[in-house]
Amino acid sequence: MPDAARPSKRDEARRETERTILAAAEKVFAEAGFGGATMQLIADMAGLPKANLHYYFPTKEALYRRVVGEIFEIWLQAAEALDQAQCPVEGIGAYIDAKMEISRRHPFGSKVWASEVMHGAPVIQDYLETTLRDWTEGRAAAIRRWIANGQMQPVDPHHLLYMLWATTQHYADFGHQIETLNGGRPLSDEDWASATRSVKEIILRGVGAL
Repeated sequence: MPDAARPSKRDEARRETERTILAAAEKVFAEAGFGGATMQLIADMAGLPKANLHYYFPTKEALYRRVVGEIFEIWLQAAEALDQAQCPVEGIGAYIDAKMEISRRHPFGSKVWASEVMHGAPVIQDYLETTLRDWTEGRAAAIRRWIANGQMQPVDPHHLLYMLWATTQHYADFGHQIETLNGGRPLSDEDWASATRSVKEIILRGVGAL
C-alpha cells in the first residue's frame, strides 16, 4: 500500500515547476522591476508556455507577491538563531552568518525587495506595516535584553537592525559593484567566508560585544 504521506510524482513535478517559475520570476523582476516585467518574459525565462504560468499564478501581481513573500520568509527564518541566543555574540553572529548566506544564494530576491521598497512599496506595503513591523519589534526586544544584561553597549536596536540589513544585503543588491571591485570576478567561497568574518567582527566590536 503506498505511503499516504509521501508526495506523488505528480505533486513533485508540480512543486518543481513552481520552483522553476519562482526562480525565473525572481530574475525578471530583479532586472526589469514590477512594471517592466511581463508574464511572457517570465514564461520565456522559465522555458514554459505562458498558459502554464497562468495556471500556477493567475496574475503578475500574485506571482510578484509570492516572490517577495519567499525572500521575506527566508529572512524571517534567518532570525531564529537570534531569537534563541543567550548573548549578542551568538545571536547577532548567527544572524549575520545566515543573512550573508542568503545574499549569496538569493541575490535576485533581495534585489526585488530593495527595488520595491525604494519605489515606496506600492505592492507590499501591507508586509511592512504588519509582519515586518511586528518582527522588528520582537528583535529589538532581544537586543534591549542583552543591553540590560550588560552584554553589549547601549545602542538603538532599530538602527542596529537597519545596519545589519544594509550591510548583509549590500552583497546581493550591489553584487555587480562588488564583482567589479574584485577584479571583475564573483566572490569565491573564501571571499564570502572572509567577508562574513569581517562583517561580524566590525559589528560585534562596534556594539561592545567582543
